[in-house]
Amino acid sequence: MDEAPPASETSRRRIVAAVDGSATSRAALARAAEEARGHQGILQVVYAWNYLDQAHLGTFDPGYGEAEARTWLERFIDDVLPERPDDTELRLVNDHAARALIDASVGAWTVVIGSRGMGGFKGLLMGSVSQQVVHHAHCAVLVIPTASEDN
Repeated sequence: MDEAPPASETSRRRIVAAVDGSATSRAALARAAEEARGHQGILQVVYAWNYLDQAHLGTFDPGYGEAEARTWLERFIDDVLPERPDDTELRLVNDHAARALIDASVGAWTVVIGSRGMGGFKGLLMGSVSQQVVHHAHCAVLVIPTASEDN
């Protein structure tokens, strides 16, 4: 069985991984890295941050900005992917997560995102990032379910 030739730089598939520090985003990042390796593609890790949403830190830091977000993202990736693919791009966006991911989906092969599984009334009021991405992305979307959704 012949192996397919490597894709050229212009035709390489870009796999977008949505991360926010949750357990499902850890799983999404790991799966996106598998997809990028399997397709000899580019792994693009997208982290939408803002000054007020710092829940993953455990405390509020009034000096939090892009540099701190990048430091957090680098540590998160290193923790999840000790051997990250060579072609890994970081995309930090100071915006709402759904909008950042929908923008990142333009020209991508797929977006891999975790589902927090809020559901119910709370999910209806707050809106689901994964649901918005599924409905508005410009490419295929792979949603990684929460552990409770695996049943």
